[in-house]
Formats: sequence, structure tokens, C-alpha cells
Amino acid sequence: MTITTSLDVFEDLRNAQDELLRMTRMPAQWLAQLGPQPGGGYAGQAWAPAVDITERKDNYLVTAEVPGVDAAGLEVTFADGLLTIQGERHPADAAPGDKAHRAERRHGAFRRSITLPSHVQADKINATTQDGVLQIVLPKTDQVRAKHIQVHPGQPKPAVTATAARNGG
Repeated sequence: MTITTSLDVFEDLRNAQDELLRMTRMPAQWLAQLGPQPGGGYAGQAWAPAVDITERKDNYLVTAEVPGVDAAGLEVTFADGLLTIQGERHPADAAPGDKAHRAERRHGAFRRSITLPSHVQADKINATTQDGVLQIVLPKTDQVRAKHIQVHPGQPKPAVTATAARNGG
């Protein structure tokens, strides 16, 4: 009697994918029980604002999403080419006896640091916030702005110089 077994080389991969799917569907409160996660805070609570960085002719524009954070709760610093945005978003007020059935909005302290070229006029940086969007304009110094250089036509030169002609060239 011969026993035949089949080997499925992808079985381990499928099992790993199934386990990953199961873990990513875990509710945030279960993940919080696992304790602090890398990057600070508990899983389901740590957050950092999304940031866009745009370079323009005369300045850099940094736009950050900070809904629920008022202007007084934001701190923006720039030193040695490092722009730092920090603040804190507080959880919504809940009445005593309220029972949360779902809590997906992140809250807590955050800090984002972005490296930019040091050729920024630090004393002219302007930051404004409106409708949960922080905009920081960082003007460039005059020395690094691209300069247009006029190209002038040169004087035509003969293909063979007089010295080359005497030497047989």
C-alpha cells in the first residue's frame, strides 16, 4: 500500500496572510491592551498630522492637517534647517455615563520634524491656520534663488589659426 501526500508550497504563505488579516481587523481597544507601541502612545491613539511640502520660486510651503487643534495649541519652530510642528489634540468631551461604541479619531500629543534647506529666512516665516489646516510659508534667501543668466553670442573663430597654418595644421 502506498500513501500519497501532496505538498502545497503556498500553504504557509496563505496562513501568514490570513493571520495578518486577522490582526489588522483587531479592534483598537484590543491593540491598546498590548501596551505602548513604537512611536509613542498606545495603538489606536498615536497620531501625527499629514504634511505636504511644496517648493516655489521664492519660498517653501508646508501644509499640515491639524483638525481639532486650535492656533494657541500649536508650536512651530525652525532651527538649522529643521522645521518642527508640535501640539496636542484633545479627545471630545463625553458626558458621564456615556458608553463609546466606536472611537476611531486619534488624539494626543504630536510632533513632526521636517528637514528643509537652511537657506530660509527664519525671521520672515509665517504660519496661519484655518479650518484645521496649518500653512507655513518659509521664504528663501536671495542668494539661493535661481538667477537668469543671459547667454551672449561669441565672436566667430576661424577653424584654422594662423599659427596652426604655419605649422602645417
